[in-house]
Amino acid sequence: MKLLSLLTTVLLVSILSSCSGSKKSGSQTLKARLEVQGICSNYTIKLLEGNLDKSLIEANWTDETTGTAYTNVFGLANPCNFPASLKKGDEFYFVIDTGKQQDCAVCMAYYPTPQKKLSIKVLPNP
Repeated sequence: MKLLSLLTTVLLVSILSSCSGSKKSGSQTLKARLEVQGICSNYTIKLLEGNLDKSLIEANWTDETTGTAYTNVFGLANPCNFPASLKKGDEFYFVIDTGKQQDCAVCMAYYPTPQKKLSIKVLPNP
């Protein structure tokens, strides 16, 4: 009976630690700030906190319109899923969105953004 209880405890601890310890790139909570809110959802976002593969973001990028230099930024790949309530300078939490992208009408006016773009899902603030 003790052996069964011990095995059950070990199994339960193993399952719980694997769930809380697993950090897939798509499920890890990251913190960011909306740096540039360009026309037609041409948004530039800066990674503030979290471990994200550096090959997915621009280490250095300069907005050719303003000449302002930014570090650790990416363009928004899914503007239809981005909350309209967020404004330039706002900080927020997000995860990488690997789900089906929502379709919506987005104008085609140009404003420079980093070449590297990510689809993200904004999370409610804790």
